[in-house]
Amino acid sequence: MGKLVANLLAKRRTPGRRSARKNYAFWFWVLPALVFVAVFLVYPVVGTLRLSLMNARSTANVGLDNYTWVFTDPAARDALLNNVLWFTLFTLLAVGLGVLLAVLTGRVRYESTAKAFIFIPMAISFVAAAVIWKFVYAYSPQGFTQIGLANAIGTGVGLPPVAWLVEQKLAYLGQLLPAPLHTNNFALIAVGVWMWTGFAMVILSAGIKGIPAEVMEAARVDGASEWQVFRRITLPILAPTIAVVATTLIIQALKVFDIVWVMTTGNYGTDAVATLMYKEMFSYQNFGRAGALAVILLLAIIPIMLINIRRFRAQEQNR
Repeated sequence: MGKLVANLLAKRRTPGRRSARKNYAFWFWVLPALVFVAVFLVYPVVGTLRLSLMNARSTANVGLDNYTWVFTDPAARDALLNNVLWFTLFTLLAVGLGVLLAVLTGRVRYESTAKAFIFIPMAISFVAAAVIWKFVYAYSPQGFTQIGLANAIGTGVGLPPVAWLVEQKLAYLGQLLPAPLHTNNFALIAVGVWMWTGFAMVILSAGIKGIPAEVMEAARVDGASEWQVFRRITLPILAPTIAVVATTLIIQALKVFDIVWVMTTGNYGTDAVATLMYKEMFSYQNFGRAGALAVILLLAIIPIMLINIRRFRAQEQNR
């Protein structure tokens, strides 16, 4: 009888031991990741938030003064507006051209070659692309030989040369326009579009390839034009892929730094939030203002990520 009771107790204890071992194994694999996130993500965020509430040398608490400065100082306000322009124009152009090129390249004979040429800019580093386009926008005063491609083409058709990276007015209108509607901002955005359109095209082209050919052919047999097929079938099915590409481009636009810094160093009204943050931190040694700009940039990106997470969850539930 004693042996029977002992065996029963041993059997009851065994599952508990197994579950404990499973818990140990779980924490063995998860704990390093949690430590990594805490050290390299949570701690910097908390430290930056604390820094944004301090003065220039982090010796005294100034409350929300640094955030007030961001929205009242003309230079900081222009940087925010420039980011809004990047956010809208850069995303719309890159996604729009990506969709157009994905559709067109899918119909040419040498599809792979055409896509490779369009995607090449994405293989170049941002700094290298900025240097290349700095030469493209190179400006010499009127009467001198134009070495920049843009001005060489312009003067070749009888237009005066334009200082693309300095001009703060729309070319040939002759009047100064408020930030961010400066010629140089549009010139910088063109570089970003040139680089990222190939990325958008490749991802969207893969999405188009995933559309069943039978659906397209059935619509054409029913008398739908190519525009109707694109608008009623291709675009709705491609919408989730477009959302993914747009999210990536929006985040890139919000944190744009390399192109602006290399081409203009943020001068002539071209500062973005990231370049202004860099100046405040390393040039002016104002850690409080730099921290406030970093927090604002983080807060701008968080809603986009949350929307993306919700969309992914909705897609998983529909499967």
